[in-house]
Amino acid sequence: MTTDEQAQRAQSAEAAPEKPKHVPAIKVLAGLAESMYEQAFEAKERGEKIGWSSSNFPPEIAETFGLRVTYPESQAAAISAKGGSLPLIEHAEGQMGFSNDICAYARINLAYADLGACPNGEREMPLPDVVLGATSICETMMPWYEDLAYYLDVPMVFFDIPYNDKYEPDEKRLKYQEAQFRYIVEQLEEITGVAWDEDRFKEVCDISVAASKAWLEATSYVQYDPSPMNGFDMFNHMAVATTARPKKEAVDAFNYLIDECKTYVKENKSTFKPDEKYRILYEGIAVWPYLKATAGPLIMQGVNVTGCVYCPAFAGVYEDVRGWMRACSDVPNCQNLERATESREKLIKDGKCEGALIHINRSCKMWSGFMPEMGRRIQRDLNVPVVLFDGDQSDPRNFSAAQYQTRLQGLIEIMDGNKKDKRGE
Repeated sequence: MTTDEQAQRAQSAEAAPEKPKHVPAIKVLAGLAESMYEQAFEAKERGEKIGWSSSNFPPEIAETFGLRVTYPESQAAAISAKGGSLPLIEHAEGQMGFSNDICAYARINLAYADLGACPNGEREMPLPDVVLGATSICETMMPWYEDLAYYLDVPMVFFDIPYNDKYEPDEKRLKYQEAQFRYIVEQLEEITGVAWDEDRFKEVCDISVAASKAWLEATSYVQYDPSPMNGFDMFNHMAVATTARPKKEAVDAFNYLIDECKTYVKENKSTFKPDEKYRILYEGIAVWPYLKATAGPLIMQGVNVTGCVYCPAFAGVYEDVRGWMRACSDVPNCQNLERATESREKLIKDGKCEGALIHINRSCKMWSGFMPEMGRRIQRDLNVPVVLFDGDQSDPRNFSAAQYQTRLQGLIEIMDGNKKDKRGE
């Protein structure tokens, strides 16, 4: 190649624009979740009121009022995943007198409210001017948020969404919820000084439904073989479904995730790095202090999570206020055993799962209480192995890595035997 040719090629290379590098969807969604906390701090600095909200308090209400909220459960999960939960838990038990038998998220959050900071400088969030709670996730929420209101001397707004002992919520329950909704609006008008805007509410609901649909579509790609996602990705993405669902940015972020999934399916790629040998349903909240100890053995042995109840749990698709009330009731801890079992069996079928790993969570007795019976029904109905292990979403004292590995190994051996039976070996 002559000197002139080399110069021309170098000039062409300089003139050609660089192809932008693909930013992984997990970073895009994590950035959006992080920005929710930053915006709350900025609002607090501007003198605006901000709130703390339970994960199943309808986010459309706060968004309509323009009230920035952060989520104690998400904060507790983030603190726990970084190994910072125990000092807060011990403060709640030793200094505040709370029992070690109550939810670890509650103990972490109540300690944070008392201290106003994390001892190790982990995830911070501004102290609230109002707390917003709901019983649809668990009955612990009511005394937890009453205590927050007492310690922080702020008003509590509460949405009582009763446990549904029927397959569908009846008319009496829906009327009860609607009456509360209207009262909550009156309370927040007085607290925030902002008048309720019905047109804005409809706009927010449209965005929330669009985000929910995009989230459900993105997670539906786990049906492909291989799945384009590592199942534990969904635990991370759930933060956006929880904290930002009524925001346009959430719709954009989930559509970005959909595009990534489509590309990965087309290219036969996955964020699950080893070869996918087995596919399972993971039931329950992650053991946040032991993510490496729980996810690591799965990855090492080629076990991907392609069924996760968190996917539909933080998505609401509806057309009107009555449909919205139904969506508020249709969350895991509000469903009766029959409906809850049916939803898990659908996830197993959609995710082409060959087994199920169920976390019996010491912190979440409401969620874990009927899991042994649900496991029996799943085994009976779908003929897939179901294994239970003991743990805790945030308290590191309530988990045994050895027990987890033994249970997982048993599950793998059964799934492997089933594969051999199908091949006639």
